[in-house]
Amino acid sequence: MTQKNMTAEPAALLSRYLCTVEFDVDGGIIAIGASPFGDQRAGYVTGGRITGPRISGEVLPGGGNWSRAGRLGSDSSVGTFDARVVWQTEDGEMIYVTYSGRNVIPDDVRAEFVDPAQPYVDPQRYYLRIAPVFETASEKYNWLNGVLAVGVGERTSFGVRHIIHEIR
Repeated sequence: MTQKNMTAEPAALLSRYLCTVEFDVDGGIIAIGASPFGDQRAGYVTGGRITGPRISGEVLPGGGNWSRAGRLGSDSSVGTFDARVVWQTEDGEMIYVTYSGRNVIPDDVRAEFVDPAQPYVDPQRYYLRIAPVFETASEKYNWLNGVLAVGVGERTSFGVRHIIHEIR
């Protein structure tokens, strides 16, 4: 019996650009309130766009994000994501997308971040990351069923934009 080589280098973590997704979030965030489990909120996704070299289409209305907020130290808020949306590709295929994630917004950025009249807040001033997974019955996009991805997000005048990379 041979022993495994315990000094071997682990596999490299590689990523490849998958797409950019813009979520339209009309109506803002519904504040449910602070329960013993955190400050619960819900946001309704009214549409959006997907653009990328291997996948393009639209985000269908009806998805949403159920998030919680709390504090991270004395100078920042922290939040979680629990989102579900349906994408329809430009060739009519359906893809169910779920994602979790985190945001950290310093207190000195918070007022700008939540103000819908503020068209742009520099994404270098806050942290917004997601980890989407995909589910589809499409033969053409079957490869997505095996993909874990990460996204870097930014708040926009229409909602949020995520630049998504496939982790390989």
